[in-house]
Parts: sequence; C-alpha cells; structure tokens
Amino acid sequence: MRRSSMETAAAILAAARERFAADGYDKATIRAIAADARIDPAMVMRYFGNKEKLFAAAAEFDLELPELAPDQAGDGLVRHFLRKWEANEGLQVLLRTGVTNEAAAERMRTVLGGQVIPLVTRLTGDPQRAPFRASLIASQLLGLALSRYILQFPPMVTASEEELVVWLGPTIQRYLTD
Repeated sequence: MRRSSMETAAAILAAARERFAADGYDKATIRAIAADARIDPAMVMRYFGNKEKLFAAAAEFDLELPELAPDQAGDGLVRHFLRKWEANEGLQVLLRTGVTNEAAAERMRTVLGGQVIPLVTRLTGDPQRAPFRASLIASQLLGLALSRYILQFPPMVTASEEELVVWLGPTIQRYLTD
C-alpha cells in the first residue's frame, strides 16, 4: 500500500520520536528509524536531509501555553509544565538529550525561547527583561523536570502536583513580578 507524501513524513516523524525516546539522540540511527517507519533509509534523508534536521522536526513542540492571569501565572506555569512533561515523553527526551548534544540543546532553547519569552513579555509588559525572566523560569521548570523525570529523585517523583505548585509557583511568580 502506497502512502501519500504527508503520510510518509508523518510515519517518519512518529518513528523518529519513538526511536529518539528509546535510544536517545546519539544511539538512534537513520537506518533504525527507517526500519520502524517501514521505508528505505534514503527516504528519511530525502524528506529531512540529515539526522539533525530530522531530530529538529521530531522535537518541534507546541507547549500550548495557557492564557494566565498575571497574579496567578507562577502557579499556572508550574501546573501546566508538570502536565506537559507527564503527557509528552518527547519533552523528556529533549531534556535528556539536550544535556549532551548541542543540536538538542539548541532545539530546547528554540522551543522554550520562542514560546516562553512572548508569554513573559505579555505578562510583564517588559520586553527588555523578558528574555532574562524567561531564562530564570526555564531554569526552575527544567530543574524540576530533570530531578523528577530524568534523575527521578524519590521526593520529587512522589510529590503531588499540588505540592510542587505550592513550592515552586511563588518562585516563578517572583520572576514575573519582581
């Protein structure tokens, strides 16, 4: 059965996400991704050019940042990111891989910077300091994700969403309002 061009690209991306999640960036191969997608490896290269570009496409995430009231944004961001990390293993892969791979780190900077900075600018009305504020917020949220989902520190893994919101929400709020 022949697939359309869009279906082929979608199959490659789905296989790449799964393979990057299972093996990490360095161990995942174009050949393995192609086998998972049931296509020739040359087709992967035709659609995406190289492994780095395939990873960038596979690691493209819409964080779907919610509309937040400025006075409740800290709690809202912590809650939202916890739910995103729980629902999307690809974000965990991006974090894990971003620590050791420059392409993945750049992808993470692009995703977070491109989506969090505009939100911070809207919430604060401070476009000058928004990148710095967003970086502080990212440091907390990425630290949370690293300790809870990657390193799996027992207290972080067992903490409830509400506990984490109570502890981290005020810190994020301070980055937005101070």
